[in-house]
Amino acid sequence: MFGISFEHLLIVGVVLLLFGPRRLPELGHTMGKAIKNFKDSLSGVEEASFKRIQENEKQDAHKEAKAGGNQDPHSKA
Repeated sequence: MFGISFEHLLIVGVVLLLFGPRRLPELGHTMGKAIKNFKDSLSGVEEASFKRIQENEKQDAHKEAKAGGNQDPHSKA
């Protein structure tokens, strides 16, 4: 029934005993914020890595363009 087993009920009961019904909403809010911050930090790491790759590609393209632009196309090398 709804995937709820005896173990789940036991865990909920222990949490209720430890924190009490008044602190459960606060605990849930805190846990939600912690998970959101964790996900945001992971996203920030991926975003920073992606930006670093883009910057390296731009620098490489700029170096190649600069190296290719210094050669005279009419000269015989």
